[in-house]
Amino acid sequence: MARMTPDQFEATFNRIRAQMAKVVVGQEDLVFGLLVAALSGGHVLIEGAPGLGKTLVARSFARVSGARFKRLQFTPDLMPSDVTGSSVLDREKGAFTFIPGPIFCQLLLADEINRAPAKTQSALLEAMQDHQVTVDGVSRPLPAPFVVVATQNPVESQGTYPLPEAQLDRFLMKLTVLDPPRDVEQRIVKNHATGFDPTDLTALEAVTSPEELLAMQGAAQRVRVDDSIVEYVVELARKTREDRAIELGASPRASIAMMKAAQVVAASEGRDFVTPDDVKPVAKPVLRHRVMLHPDAELQGITADERIDDLLRAVPVPRAAKPSVPPPAPNREAGA
Repeated sequence: MARMTPDQFEATFNRIRAQMAKVVVGQEDLVFGLLVAALSGGHVLIEGAPGLGKTLVARSFARVSGARFKRLQFTPDLMPSDVTGSSVLDREKGAFTFIPGPIFCQLLLADEINRAPAKTQSALLEAMQDHQVTVDGVSRPLPAPFVVVATQNPVESQGTYPLPEAQLDRFLMKLTVLDPPRDVEQRIVKNHATGFDPTDLTALEAVTSPEELLAMQGAAQRVRVDDSIVEYVVELARKTREDRAIELGASPRASIAMMKAAQVVAASEGRDFVTPDDVKPVAKPVLRHRVMLHPDAELQGITADERIDDLLRAVPVPRAAKPSVPPPAPNREAGA
């Protein structure tokens, strides 16, 4: 596939959003965040109460992208081998044969991931970081692109396990889903009253392909990032480590994630350079799950999002201009 231009990226991005909007009503920020994370080459964790469309947004993205899709329901008795697969004895051949698990797909929906214990959640670590799975000493690559969309109920819900810090850090973004406004909820109920079936997405068209998603990821990586933007991103991450209300700040992986997400935001607007306004909308989704508040701050009712908002106001915004265009080559015909 030919190299994708920023204009082509913008057109494809908007085409995907418009198609998903046919079934995902009133969750524009959720759809946008999912696309940004996926096109950054990362994974996304979606948190919200049951019935808010978390599963629907993942299934609709799989449908419109043409990606090979698997859904895995996480439960307390789920074992790591149920995720990665295992080797079984083939009696006819007298040898062990590997049976791939559901993780061997392009888009994995890890539904209610925090209902499984840590040992099962850890089965995703290698896959999410290295895009491969090692079973019985043999490493097997996963198909590309590979995106994990995990959903979880709020941690206060009964029968849930908090995700370990190492697992949380593997997610490029954490998106929160809130109750819809009254008018949006009325539209949703009206759609169901007229026969909408959330389990039947055949009305959605595959407006792109896994190969084109890979081309979009490559196009986003070519978006230019000025040094002042790099300094801005790094300073935001470092401030989380210096804030007294935060006990554990974001790692350098968060700085990289913010930069990659900002590149996708810029490309989605048809630009080949990043501005500070591309960083701001991705700061909270990238940082909120990577910071651990101090117990005293939690007792005061302070939230991670509030602290990140404070940091965004405190860190000076660079005056990043459009990257300069290289000067034209000398006119050799004129004897220069």
